[in-house]
Amino acid sequence: MQGLKDFSHIEVLFHFNRIKEEVIVLGARHPRENPAWPKVGIFAQRGKVRPNRMGATVCRVLAVEGLNIRVQGLDAFDGTPVLDVKPVLRESLPASNEIRQPQWSHELMSDYFRLEG
Repeated sequence: MQGLKDFSHIEVLFHFNRIKEEVIVLGARHPRENPAWPKVGIFAQRGKVRPNRMGATVCRVLAVEGLNIRVQGLDAFDGTPVLDVKPVLRESLPASNEIRQPQWSHELMSDYFRLEG
């Protein structure tokens, strides 16, 4: 973990270990089962019912204490197995004007990280 505290963000790769094989989606579906959004394949979504059961989230680094990293914005349950951690480098991200995504994905994410209560 040496040097990780010097980065503002990390990408965390993790395993959706609580997802049962029988709920894995192989075909197209409406994101979040919302019929107002188009059916798209699982790799055009960030859903957890993926064939590989892998997740990835970019998080803000709050602290690095020994082998523990405190983050903000991790999209995983407590106890989820972490596969890898990578620092986020500005140079590894596309320029903001190169990002393209469909309107339904903006709607899906509009309140995604809003804290309840």
